[in-house]
Amino acid sequence: MAKTKSKKETPADSVYGLRGRVITMKTESDIYNNATIYVEGNKITAVVKSGEPVPDALKKAPVYDTADTIFPGLIELHNHLSYNCLPLWPVPKKFTNRDQWAGIDLYRTLISGPMGILGKTPGYAESIVRYVESKCLVAGVTTSQGIMLFSNAGIRTFYKGIVRNVESPDNPDLKKVDGHIPDIASKDATHFLGQLKKASCLLLHLSEGTDDSAHKHFASLQISADSWAITNTLAGIHCVALKREDYNLMKEKGASMVWSPLSNLMLYGATADITAAKASGITIGLGSDWSPSGSKNLLGELKTAKLYSEHNGKIFSDFQLISMATLNAAKIIKWDHHIGTIEAGKLADFVVVDGMKGDPFNEFLHASEKDLSLVVINGTPRCGTKALMKKFGKSSETVKIGKATKALNLIEVSENPVVGKLLLSDASAKLSKALKDLKSVSKKMPALKKVTGQDHASYFVPESFGARRKLAGNNNKKQAFVLVLDHDAEEGEDIRTKLPVDGLAKMADFKKKGIVKLNKEDIPSITLDPLCVAGDKNYFKNLGSSPNLPDYIKSGLKSYY
Repeated sequence: MAKTKSKKETPADSVYGLRGRVITMKTESDIYNNATIYVEGNKITAVVKSGEPVPDALKKAPVYDTADTIFPGLIELHNHLSYNCLPLWPVPKKFTNRDQWAGIDLYRTLISGPMGILGKTPGYAESIVRYVESKCLVAGVTTSQGIMLFSNAGIRTFYKGIVRNVESPDNPDLKKVDGHIPDIASKDATHFLGQLKKASCLLLHLSEGTDDSAHKHFASLQISADSWAITNTLAGIHCVALKREDYNLMKEKGASMVWSPLSNLMLYGATADITAAKASGITIGLGSDWSPSGSKNLLGELKTAKLYSEHNGKIFSDFQLISMATLNAAKIIKWDHHIGTIEAGKLADFVVVDGMKGDPFNEFLHASEKDLSLVVINGTPRCGTKALMKKFGKSSETVKIGKATKALNLIEVSENPVVGKLLLSDASAKLSKALKDLKSVSKKMPALKKVTGQDHASYFVPESFGARRKLAGNNNKKQAFVLVLDHDAEEGEDIRTKLPVDGLAKMADFKKKGIVKLNKEDIPSITLDPLCVAGDKNYFKNLGSSPNLPDYIKSGLKSYY
């Protein structure tokens, strides 16, 4: 990755036009074969088809011809971003619910342990944030889930970065989205219903697994014979164990779901009954889950969804699949008045795909990261070909995407205190070195203590971090951050409600081992997960060794790249 000098970016306040084949995603037929999208600041001012008059106020605006196809930016509704510096995990067998694999030694050694070392050692959160956000960006993801941080000021916050995050959107027009990792116990259903009533949207891990134990987590949402902790603000993630009548109930209550097929198939050999979900009429979004057992990015997850749909009776059209990552996703989080389609008045989020020929939806689903010629977020070009990015005059460095070279613009005027001006190349180098020599990093890992943050929640953080310490006026104290790892309980804590699993160790049996700490002899050497599929020479080999993944997925995914 080559570094280049760059001036500090100014806000996206200039007017410009972006020309190409425009796929609005409002309807399947709403396609403009040659049109110009005019952007002013962070919003779309107008979409003018070829031959139509350009409004007087826009006639002097520079127009950049992409000669490509322009879609709305992709919206990711399920990811555990902090873990996305880790490669695919060698899943050892077929599981039937999440509580089984989350406690085995192999998972602890290769996933929760390493991330506990990196995430809780000050100085590495910055690089993790920069790297995993860039993985989203190069794949056309313009909105995803935020990374939770804890600072030495006692503050828990969600990262506000270049890729918009749903928990902390940094825009008064966008209502924040709540997340709930733990399952709901029956005794907590009434309280959870209160949370739903206060939320605009709440993403809940729901019935992740195939057995009765996994399904009981859905049953736990029932309060009484005719009362459920399900409302139109609930978006259930995974929903693998749900039955046809469950989907019908969710539709009746106005709830939605987020589908993560690759991760489900790798862990459980099955995914949600998506045919029943579609038949119920609920709104379906899409999420890649995380790189250890899912897709590298949402662009890859779309390909898995396409293959699964085709192999099971062509459940969805290509337009319907892409809608899961655009308009449907926007509807689920109640942001559809602002993102999800290309139309005047909406935020200027675009992903531009090479070429203007052929069926645009099919071409999009067969595109890899190297085929994306431009990604625009909030009106600002963030990633693209060197030629296109040069027209905008904004880039901070270059990166290899397979054999292609793309320019990145990672400089943000707000300069988030977590990453500041950190380059992707520097973040990649630091993480690569750290993961290969985790034993050395572990020696720097401070002892942890339990503190209460400003949000009244408890966290395990380095002993050097003081809870609620005020840093204002103390210029000698640098604010530091560590990661709050949302997929795993903190050491000695159990954030997920556990229902009995016959014949298996209970959470209490293995949580005593400690999720963060590893014995010195157990600390592995890990290769940083490559930024994208186009640059990962081992990706399909690793997929091919997965014992639970259907052969049509293993062979089919490779053909899509």
